[in-house]
Amino acid sequence: MDLLRSDACRRDDGTDGKGGTTFLENELPGIDDLTEQLRFSPGTGHIWLGDERMVLMHTQAMRALREELITTIGMSATKSLLMRIGYASGVKDAELAVKVRGERTFNEFFLVGPQLHALEGVGRVEPISVQFDPKSGQFYGEFVWHDSWEDEVHIDSYGITAEAACWTQLGYASGYTSTFVGRPIAYKEVECRATGHTACRIIGRPLSEWGTEADHDLLYLKPQDFVNARSAPINSAGAREEVMTAEGRPPVIASSKSLVGASAGFNLVCHMLEKVAPTNASVLLLGESGVGKEVFARTLQRISSRPNGPFIAVNCAAVPEQLIEAELFGVVKGAYTGATEDRPGRFERADGGTIFLDEIGTLSLPAQGKLLRVLQEREVERVGDTKTRRVDVRVVAATNENLRKRVEAKEFRQDLFYRLNVFPVVIPPLRERRADISLLMEHFLQLFNKRHGKSNAGFTQRAIGALFSYSWPGNVRELENMIERGVILAPPGEAIDLCHLFTSGESIDAQLLSMAANGRLEKCRSSGSSDGYHGAVDLDGLVNNLIDTGVGLDALEGLLLDKAISRADGNVSEGARILGLTRPQYAYRLKRKSEIKSD
Repeated sequence: MDLLRSDACRRDDGTDGKGGTTFLENELPGIDDLTEQLRFSPGTGHIWLGDERMVLMHTQAMRALREELITTIGMSATKSLLMRIGYASGVKDAELAVKVRGERTFNEFFLVGPQLHALEGVGRVEPISVQFDPKSGQFYGEFVWHDSWEDEVHIDSYGITAEAACWTQLGYASGYTSTFVGRPIAYKEVECRATGHTACRIIGRPLSEWGTEADHDLLYLKPQDFVNARSAPINSAGAREEVMTAEGRPPVIASSKSLVGASAGFNLVCHMLEKVAPTNASVLLLGESGVGKEVFARTLQRISSRPNGPFIAVNCAAVPEQLIEAELFGVVKGAYTGATEDRPGRFERADGGTIFLDEIGTLSLPAQGKLLRVLQEREVERVGDTKTRRVDVRVVAATNENLRKRVEAKEFRQDLFYRLNVFPVVIPPLRERRADISLLMEHFLQLFNKRHGKSNAGFTQRAIGALFSYSWPGNVRELENMIERGVILAPPGEAIDLCHLFTSGESIDAQLLSMAANGRLEKCRSSGSSDGYHGAVDLDGLVNNLIDTGVGLDALEGLLLDKAISRADGNVSEGARILGLTRPQYAYRLKRKSEIKSD
C-alpha cells in the first residue's frame, strides 16, 4: 500500500511504520517538469498546459459568475454544475500527470494533482494521508486546502454560511483521483473556510465505501437521476429496497444497460435525452460503432412517457434485404413459400412503445421507401395483405455513417433522412470523454465479477495508465470486452494487470508532447525506463542503437528478464507483470535463458 503521511506520522527511518513511504511538504517532488508544460504564446493568444489550451480569468469575474448562477438557477444546481466542471478538469490534469511522471512511483505522480492545484492558482494543497492498495482497490485520501479562491469569492459574496463552498475543487479531486485509482472516488469537504474554519479539509473514499452517507452530495455529480445507477440496498428480508425519486419514479438499478459517465460530452447527450423524452418526436442517434447507441435508446424509452411499452430493437444490417419488409411490417399466411401463419412485424410488436432501428444507413433504397411511408402514415401493411393497421410507435434510429454524405451520393433518400433527423443526438467517442473511463471500469468490473463469480477488486496502476492512454477505436464496447477479459484472466482476489487486458494486439501509445519554437506540439523523445508505465520512448532510436552496438536478441531478452526480476525483488509473478507477460510465459523464458547460458 502506497502511503503519504504528514509530519506527525513520520519516523526516523523515513517510513510511516506500515511499510509505506513518507512525504513531507518540503519533500514533495520538484515542479520543474510541470512548469515546463506551461507555455505562453502572446503572439497567438494561446496558453498551453501540456497539450491542453488554458485561459486566465479574474477571480472577481468568477465571483460574478457564481453569484449570477446562484441567483438564476439556485444554490443546488450551481453546485452541481461547478462540481461537474471541476471533475472534467481533474480528469484532464490526471492525464497530464501520467504523461509527465508516468514512469515514476505512484506517490510521485499522484502528487501532480496537488502541485498543479498550486500552479494553476487554485490554492495550496497539503497532503495529510493518501493510502492506495491496487490489489484490493482500497483508497483513502485526506488533504487540507489553504487559501482556496472559491472560499474567498464565496465569503465576499455571502459571508460565513452553513454549507461548504469549494464545489469546483471537490469535483476536481473526485475526477483526478478516480482517473488514477480506476474506480469512482468520492470526496466530502468536512471542514471549510466558508463555514468558519481556518482551512478546508477533504476526505476521499471509493464510492461503495461511503454507503448512504454521501448519497446527497454524490447527486451533485449527476445531472440526471437516470445515469450512474447504483445497486439497490438489500433489506433484512433479502429483497431490494426501492426508494422513489423526486419525480415519483423508481430508481434506475445498475445493469449492463445502464448509462454510466461524467464527462461533459456524456452529460450533454443526457441533457438532450431528457429534453426529448416526454415528446413523441423521432430521434436519430449518431456516433461511432461501440459508443452505446442502444443503451442510450433504451434509457430514452425508460424515461419517456411510454416506459411500460415494448422496446423492439432491429439491427437493419443483420436482416437480409429480401426479408426486411416482412420483418418490419409482418406477413400473412401464404404470402410466399414458408409463410405458414400470420405474423406481426416489428412495428406492430412495438405498438405503444419504441422501435429502435439500428444501422439504419444499411437499408436498401426500396426498403427505405417502404419505411418512409410507415413513418409518414403511421400505418403498416403486412406482406400479402390488403388491410392496413395503425401503430403508435416512437421511432429511434441509429447509425455510425454520415447520412448527409450518403444523401449527396444518392445512396440514402433525402425525404427519409429528414423524417429521421427530427432530433439528432451525437454521441461522442470514448477517446473524447475520458472522464467516463474510471466510472465505466468500476461498472464493468462489478458487473463481470458477479457474472463470472470472481472477486477481482481493482486494477494495477500501469493497467490504469494504459487504459487511459489507449485510443479506444472500439469505444465503450471494446472497453467492456477488455474488462470482461481481465476479470476472466486475472487470479481471483488479485488486481487486473496489463497482461490480462491487452492480449489481442492492441497498440498502446501514450506519448509526451512538447511545444516547438514555432508553437506546434510535437512528440518528446525519452530514453528513461518506463517501469511498467507506458511513457514515451523513442523505440526506433533505441532499436537502432542496439543493432549498431551488436546486441543480439537473446542478450536483449535476457537483460529484460534480469532487470524485471531484480526490480520485482525476485518475485516471478511481479516480474511477469512488469513485462506484460503471464507467469508461465515469464517462467518459460527464464528457463530458456538458463539453458542458453549453460550451452
